[in-house]
Amino acid sequence: MFKTYETELAGRKLVIETGKMAGLANGSVLVRYGDTCVLVNVTASKEPKEGIDFFPLSVEFEEKLYSVGKIPGGFLKREGKPSDKAILTARAIDRPLRPLFPKDFRNDVVVDATVLCVEQDNSPEVAAMIGAATALAISDIPFNGPTAAVNVGLVDGKIIINPTEAEREKSDLTLTVAATEKKITMIEAGANEVPNDVMLEAIKTAHNEIKKLCEFISGIQKEIGKPKFEYKSFEVNHDIYEFVEQNYREDMRIALLEKDKETRDNNIDNLTEKIKEDYQEKFGEEAFEEHEPDFGEAVNKFEKKCVRELIFNEHKRVDGRGLDEIRPLSCEVGLLPRTHGSALFTRGQTQVLSVATLGMISEEQTLDGIDTEESKRYMHHYNFPPYSVGEARTSRGPGRREIGHGALAEKALVPVLPSKEEFPYAIRVVSEVLSSNGSTSQASICGSTLSLMDAGVPIKRPVAGISTGLVTNPDNDEDYVMLLDIQGIEDFFGDMDFKVGGTKKGITAIQVDIKCDGLTYDIIKEAFEKTEKARNYILDNVMLPVISEPRKEVSKYAPRIVSTMINPEKIKDVIGPGGKMINKIIDETGVKIDIEEDGQVLIYSTDSEKAIQALEMVEDIVREVEVGGIYYGEVVRIMNFGAFVDLGCGGKEGLLHISKICNKKIKHVEDVLHVGDKVTVKVIEIDDQGRINLSMKDLNDKNEKDVKEEK
Repeated sequence: MFKTYETELAGRKLVIETGKMAGLANGSVLVRYGDTCVLVNVTASKEPKEGIDFFPLSVEFEEKLYSVGKIPGGFLKREGKPSDKAILTARAIDRPLRPLFPKDFRNDVVVDATVLCVEQDNSPEVAAMIGAATALAISDIPFNGPTAAVNVGLVDGKIIINPTEAEREKSDLTLTVAATEKKITMIEAGANEVPNDVMLEAIKTAHNEIKKLCEFISGIQKEIGKPKFEYKSFEVNHDIYEFVEQNYREDMRIALLEKDKETRDNNIDNLTEKIKEDYQEKFGEEAFEEHEPDFGEAVNKFEKKCVRELIFNEHKRVDGRGLDEIRPLSCEVGLLPRTHGSALFTRGQTQVLSVATLGMISEEQTLDGIDTEESKRYMHHYNFPPYSVGEARTSRGPGRREIGHGALAEKALVPVLPSKEEFPYAIRVVSEVLSSNGSTSQASICGSTLSLMDAGVPIKRPVAGISTGLVTNPDNDEDYVMLLDIQGIEDFFGDMDFKVGGTKKGITAIQVDIKCDGLTYDIIKEAFEKTEKARNYILDNVMLPVISEPRKEVSKYAPRIVSTMINPEKIKDVIGPGGKMINKIIDETGVKIDIEEDGQVLIYSTDSEKAIQALEMVEDIVREVEVGGIYYGEVVRIMNFGAFVDLGCGGKEGLLHISKICNKKIKHVEDVLHVGDKVTVKVIEIDDQGRINLSMKDLNDKNEKDVKEEK
């Protein structure tokens, strides 16, 4: 049955429609936010997926270019693989939903958000997040929602919910918050050095709006929600778990309390084998074979419990650190002799190599998506090869996690980059994870800051990043332990990974992954305080002693830039017919040239002399020809009555009449001049038709000495 539900969000109409489209999905809604329309469908398999120890949730955010009136490029003229932004949106939808499914649920669940129409003032990402929560709420899929999400901006110090396109352009904050009625479940942010208290207030403001949305979704669920279906529980085998817990507590404790990750993993593997052997000896081979698949999950569950108990009850971490103690840190710059900038940042057993490359503005990335952003000048790529975790498998390119971590580091660094006018380069940084034991994205932020400084990029302030973890008492929101600089095992078994990048002035990026049912304001506030203190420590004691400021000059292997401004109407003269003029400059000098629409000409070359030569050639082309002006030109044609001289001003030629060549009378032009001769001439007339008449004999000795030869 077709139903429509309406509310208001940030002063604009939000409509949820269901019952008209996609009737075979477990749950389906069409979200209309202004003129933005997103269809969200959720489906679940009838049977669980066997042989896995995780919940198989898949989220797709499908950007259809017809939604903004575009035809896709390329030969096929259809949408290809998801854009980075679509992948990041899918991750943002996934993160707040995943903790709200039952822990023992193993049926495949797919959330598919298809963008049908976009009005740029109304975010399709927010519509998709609200639609996903609503579709799951009214479906028969087990789900402990509702949840909802909004965007937050900060314009002239004012917090704005779901800012319009014009407001987003001026905003110092791009924040997405997801939450239930009681707690925050996801935070994603990029910011222009926003202080902790302002960021916390923005999150609280978002939550107030989200509470209304959750109430709205709950009302829809009560009216048309389907009963949740029964499912096969994949809870760990109780008898096997009890056997492990009762007999191996001290063994597990000894195995866990080890600084080195590889040794600790080997300890757990050896203990698992010992437990299997003991069980087989005690209960027989037949019983062991029946329950052999259960031991891995039982040991894993018990390992998690022991790690959490050590942290929560004893405030003891497996590597022996205090709760606020950061792992050993080191860094160095300039490792690679011919790259434009490089840095190695090490935190414990996590190690990241970041390499910076400077290029022409025309090399910035072109974007073909559903928003108005057409290109980006700064590109940050993150690679996570299998060897970084000791795995023997081939790399298959960046996945969603790699794209997400690269985007987080990109957000953290963009606010401190110089403007295009100050530093007219496209910039790419690649972070190669060489070894991973947690917090690789934050090591990427630190390493990339150093790499940019090594490359001579005049960043406003250095940026550092660090994460905090959490172990909570599920029965009491106020009973928790927070730990700084979490490693892999603490991320895996803990309740959150709260990543914050920023400068000494404020926050530039946040990404929060949560495994519990949400965070209170007190937890968020404490996380901000701890990460700020840690960032400042890393900057003052580790990064700045290695390189205190950006290098004064870019690498000798990076292209140097000289630039000039020309009249935009002269751009066509510099390019010339079919690119003749600009190609001539490039061929003669070996430079690369970008010309902006406003008339800025950027010349790139590793040879400064060649760059200056090219600049002079450009200035020759655009120079205006004036009566009385003296020019250094080239004879291009000889006629009976005189010679035509190319003045070097956009291909403009003037006539040097035979009577104006010299003071004495000559019979033939060839007696004095030949094609290819370089001559100094004076413009004596420009007639009504634009024809230019020149003279050599009118140049007296004084004029000839004052001529500035433009070569």
